[in-house]
Amino acid sequence: MVVTIKNSHVVKPAKPTRTARVSLSEWDQIGAIAHVPTIYFYKPPQTQSNAIINNLKDSLSHALVPFYLLAGRLHWIGRGRLELECNAMGATLIEAESESKLEDFGDFLPSPDFQNLIPNVDYAVPLHELPLLLVQLTIFQCGGISLGVTISHAVVDGKSALQFLSEWARISRGEPSGMLPFLDRKIMRAGDPPSAPPQFDHAEFGLPPLLLGKLNSTEERKKKTTIAMLRLTKNQVEKLKSMANEGRSTDTSSVRGYTRYETLTGHVWRSVCKARRHKPEQPTGLAVCVDSRRRVQPPLPDGYFGNASLDVIAVSHAGELLSKPLGYAASKIREAIETVTEEFVRSATDFLKNQPDLTRFQDIHALRGAEGPFYGNPNIAVVSWLTLPIYGLDFGWGEEIYMGPGTHDFDGDSMLLPSPNEEGSVILAICLQAAHMEAFKQGFYEDILLN
Repeated sequence: MVVTIKNSHVVKPAKPTRTARVSLSEWDQIGAIAHVPTIYFYKPPQTQSNAIINNLKDSLSHALVPFYLLAGRLHWIGRGRLELECNAMGATLIEAESESKLEDFGDFLPSPDFQNLIPNVDYAVPLHELPLLLVQLTIFQCGGISLGVTISHAVVDGKSALQFLSEWARISRGEPSGMLPFLDRKIMRAGDPPSAPPQFDHAEFGLPPLLLGKLNSTEERKKKTTIAMLRLTKNQVEKLKSMANEGRSTDTSSVRGYTRYETLTGHVWRSVCKARRHKPEQPTGLAVCVDSRRRVQPPLPDGYFGNASLDVIAVSHAGELLSKPLGYAASKIREAIETVTEEFVRSATDFLKNQPDLTRFQDIHALRGAEGPFYGNPNIAVVSWLTLPIYGLDFGWGEEIYMGPGTHDFDGDSMLLPSPNEEGSVILAICLQAAHMEAFKQGFYEDILLN
């Protein structure tokens, strides 16, 4: 697919904004701290393309006033730590054209073509020169459009990114502001010294399991990967939940049935182990991303703008996962999620503050190569977008016909999304080594059909 860049604009806040160096919380500086892409496709709008780009520029400049952090730049300050300079350097908005048509994308399965529709972030450039927000508007031959967005994960998590996009769209439609961002990271103790020794040992910050007989994950990181989007109907989801909760007295108030996330993630974990043909004694980890906003006391304010999600890891052996019922995998995931309490979050924060260097906790493939945790073979990470308001992004020319993750080509990356077309059905977007994908697809559905 050929995409031609027509113009690139630097969009700065429409009004003067605060200028200062802002401390980031520990949660901003670990895990994925590179840019995270998403993409939206729209039917041909009635509006002329010039009017669309002018409206996007104008509305973005106004959105960057309350969300001025996204117009700033990051700086390395030593010891693997980052600081955010609020300097109104602005975001990047790219205009592009393509001779392709929307129909060429079929069912919009993520493909290498998406790379041409999402702004490229050149990590060879010094970090303090990189925009935190880059957007690309591509107009297709049929008149349809795509909006590729990539935002620095060091500044926001998924919930905060969606809050910004929703507010930007609202401004673009000419509507008054909704929820303003809560920007004070001090509430997550950004910049403060540790308050106490950690209460927990925080094994989740260690490296996840390796393949038996291997000393590192170097070989696994190099293997070719492929992506699949697999749909589960509402009936299939309910069947899996029944399988997971079989034998549990969930009709009593003291026993809470396994959730949709716990169930589906357990099913993915087992299916991946089977597809990779792990030995029974092979340890395997599953990374779970938990939103701490309502798990700390007092809860974070509505609109908290930053990273408030943290990864915990469920660990088991392939033999246990495959020989025991689905409920066993779901129980391991619940155990991991339930560790995230107020005390745990504070202890983990102190643990990170006490670290002489945060580099080993950072998942920055694009920046540093082979450092940081690896959730590929024999591990997996399953992120949930099930409860996030990911659909209905209307900038004034109607809602999208497709929204999904951009390119993600790291073994073990996966996410669960609600289906936009059928309430209760779910889409799994997963990246695995090419050698494992067909076996995974087969086992993923086979286990449901056989039960």
